[in-house]
Amino acid sequence: MLVWSRSARRLTSAVAVTLFTLFFLLPLLVILLSSLSQQWNGFLPSGFTVDHFINAFKGAAWDALFSSLVVGFAASLFALFCGCWAALALRQYSVKWQKRLGIIFFLPSAVPSVSVGLGILVAFSQGPLQMNGTVWIVLVAHFVLISAFSFSNLSTGLARISADIENVASSLGAPPAYRLRHITLPLLMPWMLSALALSLSLSMGELGATVMIYPPGWTTLPVAIFSLTDRGSIADGSALTIVLVAVILWLTVKLERMAQRLSNP
Repeated sequence: MLVWSRSARRLTSAVAVTLFTLFFLLPLLVILLSSLSQQWNGFLPSGFTVDHFINAFKGAAWDALFSSLVVGFAASLFALFCGCWAALALRQYSVKWQKRLGIIFFLPSAVPSVSVGLGILVAFSQGPLQMNGTVWIVLVAHFVLISAFSFSNLSTGLARISADIENVASSLGAPPAYRLRHITLPLLMPWMLSALALSLSLSMGELGATVMIYPPGWTTLPVAIFSLTDRGSIADGSALTIVLVAVILWLTVKLERMAQRLSNP
């Protein structure tokens, strides 16, 4: 709904800012205070320290950050490749069949992550593709959970690219591989970077499926945060949460800026 009057726009903006502050900034501020606290038994912490952040960059916490980055980039890049291939393949069909076949790629996003984790654990714990106890099962779970979002972004990008551009190149004798490499993919690059940013943030923050299937010695950052808070180490878990949010925001901003530069040369 469009808001036309100035007073209505101000009211809408005030409500949006209030909700954003209450449900995002305020909880994040509480987590930040918790990560810097020595003890917190009253309304405010009784003392402050940076020891929890120092612990976040060494030992098991540092290994968890490294594991999250490896799994996040690997799963996101594979989801980007498959999503791009699927979007390009579906473009050859009519709009009716594009919608019908596209539902298949959105099905994983409709399934709870815990159910995805359980299904993958059962499917790959025996037989020729046994991956239980390895990092590969984590990669498969993350790919399943984020692939729909990559496909959605890339399908939207392809829909906004005029078919006349490729038709002109085809009329000039450019073969399909040349058109894909030098025309379609460069034009699609901003959406590819946006899809990568979204997939990376979703993968690095995934907990529901990962906590059921992660192998010993390969703990991701959300699992480490869950384990710390479950043991009562709230301050250490809060510090890792701030690190996770900061890393995701930094990577997302970098990738989105690259996408904007490519879309507005």
